[in-house]
Amino acid sequence: MTTAPATAEPIKCDRPPELKVVGMSKHFGSLVALDNVSMTLKPGTFHALLGENGAGKSTLVKCIMGFYTPTAGEVLIDDQPAKIVNPRDAHHYGIGMVYQHFTSVPAMTVAENLVLSRYDRTNLINWKREMEALEAFMQSSPFQVPLDLPIAQLAAGQKQKLEILKQLYLHSRILILDEPTSVLTPGEADEVLGLLREQVTAGQLSVLLISHKFREVMAFVDEVTILRKGKFAGHGLVKDLTVADMSEMMMGEKKEPTPVHKIIQEQTKPVLEVRNLHANKDNGVEAVKGVNLTVHSGEIVGIAGISGNGQREFVEVLAGQREATSGEVLVNGEPYGATRAEMYKHKVFALPEEPLRNACVPHMSVAENMALRTFDRPPQAKGFILVWRAIRDMASGLIKQFAVKTPSPETPVGNLSGGNVQRTVLARELSADHIELLIAANPCFGLDFNAVDFIHTQIVNARNRGVAVLLVSEDLDELLKLSDRIIVISDGQFVYESAIANADFAAIGRSMAGH
Repeated sequence: MTTAPATAEPIKCDRPPELKVVGMSKHFGSLVALDNVSMTLKPGTFHALLGENGAGKSTLVKCIMGFYTPTAGEVLIDDQPAKIVNPRDAHHYGIGMVYQHFTSVPAMTVAENLVLSRYDRTNLINWKREMEALEAFMQSSPFQVPLDLPIAQLAAGQKQKLEILKQLYLHSRILILDEPTSVLTPGEADEVLGLLREQVTAGQLSVLLISHKFREVMAFVDEVTILRKGKFAGHGLVKDLTVADMSEMMMGEKKEPTPVHKIIQEQTKPVLEVRNLHANKDNGVEAVKGVNLTVHSGEIVGIAGISGNGQREFVEVLAGQREATSGEVLVNGEPYGATRAEMYKHKVFALPEEPLRNACVPHMSVAENMALRTFDRPPQAKGFILVWRAIRDMASGLIKQFAVKTPSPETPVGNLSGGNVQRTVLARELSADHIELLIAANPCFGLDFNAVDFIHTQIVNARNRGVAVLLVSEDLDELLKLSDRIIVISDGQFVYESAIANADFAAIGRSMAGH
């Protein structure tokens, strides 16, 4: 076995090396997450790793990166065994990864995070020289993230772009991407993947992409390897495969997305009214600039926009997480400040972005998280006493109804996959006897085919029951599929609005781009 030397500098080579995974297995106690999987990433190719949540994709790439020690199997670099026990070793071989969860330090700026991402041992930083180099790098990048902005002030899409920028900055020759475009618009995704595709075609880079978006796979990828339940399920050239072929290998059966069936609403009423609303970013700069909106019962209003254009701040005002600087919000004709009492009175529920951070307490159990809205009311409480049996019984019913995959109701919600965390939140928010308003922000971020299909169906079912739905998403395909009416937000203002039947895709794209 060869061992990566202590130096952090990557091996210099004219082309990306070949990466082979041979007979890789990974066990977590009795759980077999990966079972004898082999794969080859050829130099200068764009390779996709496909499979549903829990198929073993993230486990495989974390073994490659040295985060996990495989139970069996090895990684070969140009047919030589490579000992990779941590990401520093992976970097030595020119391997870098963009993870599904953000890795930047929230209190530090973009520039500081880029410098921090390097593996050098510099004790003294010449910030004048560093900033000049970073500004030159940013000028040549496919998108811009302000260097002096703290990470905590970035929207999810900007954070994801920064994760990709880090690896471009580190000159990784093999780039592993775990759902890199989940919070990018289709235009942004095409721009980022298009840039990487150019570098792959030029022989400067190899890419291993984990994605659930077949559109991206068909447009940019050369080869696919497909996993199912921890095992190898198929491989092939994209030019020789159809979406149906890949889907069948992933799920073991042919499956088409469930078509959404919308009931025509005979009588509707205004449920959510937003009047001349203004709100600031964390740094005091205005983010929402006098927007007006009405969402009626039995209607899905979709808000589209490139990440960082005020939609995050807008949703946070509606969710009670941010103070508006002026304007007003009404629900059912009454002033609404998003307090817990007002949410209960007006039956307002939410599916927030990044649910593990914004809607759950990770160390608390699935049952406890499902009861966060109801724990202080009968039958789950008698006065100030919690009735744990009622809480567990309620959770057991919701786990079955919403197909949450968890070992038990007592399992900490932070131990679940992303799709099952979102199902947990969905169960809590949509299980109420009566819902007036549902606010959903990027509800399908990073989820697999089945989870997305399930959540879309639940949102449309709520709409058909007369619920007013505000859907804020950076996935334009999702908005066009679900919405009755679409609005584009750009630079904190609503700049385009249309009934979905009359929507002009080109006009939406121009509006999102600020034109």
